[in-house]
Amino acid sequence: MHLLTAELLNEISAQRDLELPFVGYEELPEKVLQFGTGVLLRGLPDFFIDTANRQGIFNGRIVVVKSTDKGDTQDFDQQDNLYTICIRGIELGKTIEQNTICSAISRVLTAKTEWDEILAVATQPELELIISNTTEVGLGLVLEDIHESPPSSFPAKLLACLYARYQIYGDDPENSLVIVPTELIPGNGDLLKKILLELATFNELEADFKQWLNQQVDCCNSLVDRIVPGKPNAETQAALAKKLGYTDELSLISESYALWAIEGGKRVKEKLGFAAAHPGVVIAESIELYRELKLRILNGGHTFSCGLAFLAGLKTVKEGMVQPAFGGFMEHLLLTEIAPAIPLDLEEGIAQEFALQVMDRFRNPYLEHKWISITFQYTSKMQMRNLPVLLKHYSLHREVPQAMALGFAAYLLFMKGVKKEGEQIFGQANGDFYWIQDDQAGYFYEIWHQAKPEELAFEVLKNTQLWGTDLTLLPGFAAAVGQYLEQLQTAGAKASLANFQTGMIEKMNAL
Repeated sequence: MHLLTAELLNEISAQRDLELPFVGYEELPEKVLQFGTGVLLRGLPDFFIDTANRQGIFNGRIVVVKSTDKGDTQDFDQQDNLYTICIRGIELGKTIEQNTICSAISRVLTAKTEWDEILAVATQPELELIISNTTEVGLGLVLEDIHESPPSSFPAKLLACLYARYQIYGDDPENSLVIVPTELIPGNGDLLKKILLELATFNELEADFKQWLNQQVDCCNSLVDRIVPGKPNAETQAALAKKLGYTDELSLISESYALWAIEGGKRVKEKLGFAAAHPGVVIAESIELYRELKLRILNGGHTFSCGLAFLAGLKTVKEGMVQPAFGGFMEHLLLTEIAPAIPLDLEEGIAQEFALQVMDRFRNPYLEHKWISITFQYTSKMQMRNLPVLLKHYSLHREVPQAMALGFAAYLLFMKGVKKEGEQIFGQANGDFYWIQDDQAGYFYEIWHQAKPEELAFEVLKNTQLWGTDLTLLPGFAAAVGQYLEQLQTAGAKASLANFQTGMIEKMNAL
């Protein structure tokens, strides 16, 4: 069977549930520079831009920058940057099954070897928008020379692009840009702007450039909300190839729900014309409500539960949701503990309603969302997504949030490294080794080998460098985490989930 390419499009027959690229898509100008090749960007912002192009609204394509040294661009090159978005879900009882060949990407460039070409894209007059998703860790300040080829950090690469553009156009407002980072950090746009200005000062860039950067470059706070697990498994991929008539190494599965909330005013709305093509794109003066609900309930729920689910031998989110003990744990976590502790004044019932929607999305039978994928950069996610909720809970109650405590204990056990291979550290669960992809893996490897098991929870929780505060000061939390950690080590995650479910039922019956 043939691989998806631009040439093959003439041979692929249009089907009821397959959308082909429109004629002339390859002639559209490059209006977007995107840092990141991941499935979330390809399944949400790129999907929205492709949707707008099909309606003749935005009429612009995307140049993608591959920033890391891992892998290459071969899959994109051999498919002419085309890929299939397979949307699967259930809405109001109706099954959604839609396949779209996305033609929004024009080129994929590698920062290490094609940096001059990337800078050239940044100076194109048609460029209007820069998007990024470099994970939470990527939005950090690294004081470095932006004239390196290329700089190491994403903010330095971005500043180099902006400076190259400024050197050609100066402060001409017609050539200003909108930057929309999608990293799941509160105030991601504000943070990125602050880092850029600090880097500009470090690099001794002229005052006029910094004024242009500060006043005419919009760094928008944003929020993306769509579950995009990634590439289909082998069985699903084979079925898709048979149905669609081609193979696709870049295909991805996503849920039908889609939201991209962008904070901005009139100038941003004028630049981001693609917003008119889909109701899932929201541009508003404030997106705090969208951000808090998604970050705390959906992402926070994932983070509090991913280690526990993985250690219990559950492979995917949907697999966990059909297990009574885990499903009960998740329901208690989202509805009883997280929703009431959102650190924002909300109208009554809004958080609980969103939590119920999230439960339905987690149950989506069409998604293969792997728990091990959610553990990527586990520590930073726990700190950014979950600590504000934990602290808010204690400002409202003096009792231990038991699901949070169990989830935190499972996180500690997941981070237990048992072997090292070069720079990689591996844990072990259910007879198999797994790679701990976390910047703090080295710290946990050392502390698990140094601290006594009964002291480990206390030692980690009091580490203010990790959490920004001493979590042992929260009444009863360290003791509860320690007890759950001991139970997880002696009885296992499955038994701990069953015990938790029994305890919650007994507590409910006693009320």
